[in-house]
Parts: sequence; C-alpha cells; structure tokens
Amino acid sequence: QVQLVESGGGLAQAGGSLELSCAASARTFSIYAIGWFRRAPGKEREFVAAISWSGGVTNYASSVKGRYTISRDNAKNTVNLQMNSLKPEDTAVYYCAAKGFGGTYYDTRSYAYWGQGTQVIVSS
Repeated sequence: QVQLVESGGGLAQAGGSLELSCAASARTFSIYAIGWFRRAPGKEREFVAAISWSGGVTNYASSVKGRYTISRDNAKNTVNLQMNSLKPEDTAVYYCAAKGFGGTYYDTRSYAYWGQGTQVIVSS
C-alpha cells in the first residue's frame, strides 16, 4: 500500500511558476514509477509527466514538454513537478500516482495508487 499526498498547488499568473510535490508513505516507494496527471474543469483526467523508479527515464505530455520538469528523490520519498511558463489552460487539479507493473505510463489504468490532488489555478 502506498499513500500519496500532493502539495504546492495554488494561484499563479500566466508566465509564472509553481512547484508541486508528491510525498509517499511507503518504504517501497523507490520501486514505483510515478506519474502526474491533471483534470481540468469539464474534462477527463489527462497524463502530464512520468518518471521511472530510478529517475533515469522521464516522459511528458506534448502540452507541457519544455515547460515542466519531473524529478524524484527516493531518499526522501518525494517526486516534484516544476511548472514554468504557466498558461491559463494549465488550470486543473493535479494528481500524482504510483504505477503498477505493466501498462503504459500515460494510461490512468496503469496506476495503482493515487493522491487526493492539489488545485492549480493560472490567471491570465
């Protein structure tokens, strides 16, 4: 069982930055790939970024590539999402999730554990 807690959300202006953090409870955290997803009002949850268990492989949605950076610190059981050059369309609830074994990194069905989410609002 992995419990995930997101933090760092809030209000930012367009062009600004925010850093989200995902803290995990499990000692086995380091074996899981971690993904960030978001759900904008009226839309389905969508993939944002993912990082392998070692941190050596990262993947990004095309909409955030070049603006967001995912990283992890297995010693601290945390995964961060640095978000720069924010746009109003980045407004959403952001979730971190721990991926099970198998499945694709961009598919929500591949993830076994989810946090409660943190709200990000970007004003124009």
